Amino acid sequence: MIGKRRGALAVFLGTLLLSVPLGGCSSTDTAGVLALAEVPRSSSKGLRFGDHDPYDFTGTTPWHHQVHGVDVAKYQNTIDWPRVKSSGIGFAFLKATEGGDRLDDRFRENWAKTKAVGMPRGAYHFFYWCRSGSEQADWYIRNVPREKGAMPPVLDAEWNPDSPTCAKKVPPAQARKMLRDFIAKVSRHYRQVPIVYTTVDFYHDNDLGSMKGVQFWLRSTAGHPSEKYPGQHWTFWQYTGTGKVPGIGTPADINVFQGSPADFRKWMVKNS
Repeated sequence: MIGKRRGALAVFLGTLLLSVPLGGCSSTDTAGVLALAEVPRSSSKGLRFGDHDPYDFTGTTPWHHQVHGVDVAKYQNTIDWPRVKSSGIGFAFLKATEGGDRLDDRFRENWAKTKAVGMPRGAYHFFYWCRSGSEQADWYIRNVPREKGAMPPVLDAEWNPDSPTCAKKVPPAQARKMLRDFIAKVSRHYRQVPIVYTTVDFYHDNDLGSMKGVQFWLRSTAGHPSEKYPGQHWTFWQYTGTGKVPGIGTPADINVFQGSPADFRKWMVKNS
């Protein structure tokens, strides 16, 4: 989730410039065009949000799903959560912690504001490969409230080659052990088993399909998860990092829940 923000922002700025006619227009006209462009379209199956860099999905598309959500961090700046909710977004994952000593600058703000609008939400931790899983779990527990009704914690497991402080990789068995150590401690504290978010390369590099007893949130922006993660059950699917969501002023990560709205309500009762 972390490394793609800068590229998504560049796409957004380029799209914004191209949207302005050569003859010029007033700021009011431009705002009207952008507002119109970002309104999600409804279909008989589900919502279809705009995208700054859309992928031509075939087969089972994201808009076959009815429950869409966002994941955000400080890079999204101030978010208009009432507007996000009114657009049809049904849940949010908020970045909370990173490694063993970093707290997202807007976590507490987003945590409070999503609660105020009644948005189902959970908090995610970006995993570092230079600290133990237990140490990172302690940092997450220190900063994320144990709150009845919240979605399960999320463990964001991916490589981070652009990190200025921890770009290392570890062997697959060690990676899985570090993740299990984090999951065990966080599960005991919150009485919820963390959801594991991951990317195609990390999943296959480390045989994450062998991890049992966890739910997966899979990133796949160029094809359905069934194509990129054959045989893997998933609960959430992140299908774009460049989406257009009313109330969020930068390109947004958009996700879907694998079931119907009724299924999501049942899932929330069981998992929160």
